[in-house]
Amino acid sequence: MKQILDFLTRLGENNNKVWFDAHKAEYLEAKAKFEEFSLRFLRGVEDFDPRVKNLSLKDITYRIYRDVRFSNDKRPYKWHMGVYVCPKGKKSGMAGYYIHLEPVTDTFFICAGLYNPTKEVQASIREEIMLNGKQFDEALQQCKDFELPWDAALKKMPRGFNEEDEYSRYYRLKSYEIYKTVTKRDVLSKDFLDKALADLRRTHTFNEILNRSFDFAYEN
Repeated sequence: MKQILDFLTRLGENNNKVWFDAHKAEYLEAKAKFEEFSLRFLRGVEDFDPRVKNLSLKDITYRIYRDVRFSNDKRPYKWHMGVYVCPKGKKSGMAGYYIHLEPVTDTFFICAGLYNPTKEVQASIREEIMLNGKQFDEALQQCKDFELPWDAALKKMPRGFNEEDEYSRYYRLKSYEIYKTVTKRDVLSKDFLDKALADLRRTHTFNEILNRSFDFAYEN
């Protein structure tokens, strides 16, 4: 893992094509190590979430190259690496499990849930909370050391949902992912992957509720 973080740190400090081309061999070595890590992560998630069977490496990892066509930031390369394991692959729009490594900004976290769902899925999740709010809340209580994105939540109750409901606070969420920050020291420890998988195992019930809502949203 140290080799991966060292490369990403230097890439963040030298984010240009000339430097990258000169260090392409180092990138390929770091990429290979991260792909090995990602496959081990996938195998670990498969042990507790049967929905993620039959995924390949390209289903769970991302290209290092940035799409800068519509961005004012023209840096050509991402300065982080991430792996996302979810049913049907990273582009499915379903809830899953994510690990993020960004040493140049000292940003490291593990994550579960569903980031920025479509309006249809968002409505379906809120309906699930309305009908089975206690189960939703209990699933989150299993992950008390994770954080919900309350800073981006709606200020007002969404139309069609009652503020008097017991679990109405969850209606205001626009995104249903939960994060747990880790440190660089955590990432460099030999048991990082085992600990990350143990933490994410506790989020399985939460993810299953979200993916059930996803299924309901598109069942017709």
